[in-house]
Amino acid sequence: MGEANQTLVSESIFQGLSKSRELQIFLLLPFSILYLMTVVGNLFVVILIITDHHLHSPMYFLLANLSFIDFCLSSENTPKLITDLLKKNKTISFWGCMSQILCVHFFAGGEMVLLVTMAYDRYVAICRPLHYTSIMDRQKCIWLVLISWFIVFVHATSQLILILELPFCGPKVIDSFFCDIPLVLKLACMNTDTLGILINADSGVLATTCFLLLLISYTYILLTVRLHSKDGSSKGSSKALSTCTSHIIVVVLFFGPCIFIYLWPVSITWVDKFLAVFYTIITPLLNPAIYTLRNNDIKNAIIKLKNHR
Repeated sequence: MGEANQTLVSESIFQGLSKSRELQIFLLLPFSILYLMTVVGNLFVVILIITDHHLHSPMYFLLANLSFIDFCLSSENTPKLITDLLKKNKTISFWGCMSQILCVHFFAGGEMVLLVTMAYDRYVAICRPLHYTSIMDRQKCIWLVLISWFIVFVHATSQLILILELPFCGPKVIDSFFCDIPLVLKLACMNTDTLGILINADSGVLATTCFLLLLISYTYILLTVRLHSKDGSSKGSSKALSTCTSHIIVVVLFFGPCIFIYLWPVSITWVDKFLAVFYTIITPLLNPAIYTLRNNDIKNAIIKLKNHR
């Protein structure tokens, strides 16, 4: 961004979730509790997996990374949303807005790619169980995570570079509670239709590729589980199905709102705001709850931790 742009527009104004002061005050306590639960829940999962040596396997290593990403994704926007509920003037600096765009695309994209990595781990564990330890060793697992971070770093920075090239000279009101690319594009004092298509194509390729890979992976896994259940290995199939069901629930909860917001042709403001709250506040909280409630290894680790105390 050139110096002139920074001089012309130094901050933006959020309209927030609602213009009703009473509703904003009402939402303050539940949002604060949800955020606290998200932080505690995700960090607890990370610490539990690190400290319990029984959970030092590729699946739980990836789960710890997912919980860390959920913690970061929620912490990027939620604290400001909560503090802005108390403010009449909800402002954010230009560079604060740019950092929100970078972090949202970095951590949201990171979750997409990591979910694909987790699906690959489950594919190897269920469809090629005899080769699992040789294929998914610690070194390969670390490399998969590093590659995931690199992919989303390139994606997020490319999005930000395109935005920084725009001239911002007003207006400066954003009808939301955080900076997102479709909303920020409306603030540029030039025609951004072509750029909007380019940016949506960039995000669309990443999201669509991840979603199709997940769809193919879990379809193949479920068909394999069904085949094994017919062969009489019902106990192993039941455990595999339970694990995959947890993963599929997380995939649906995360991709559902994202697909609706970015691909739905008609933009409905209150729906977009609700879905944005869902995937920035609710989904990061549900992920550790889903894995904790449906995973016997995690539950056993929690019981051991309580008994040790």
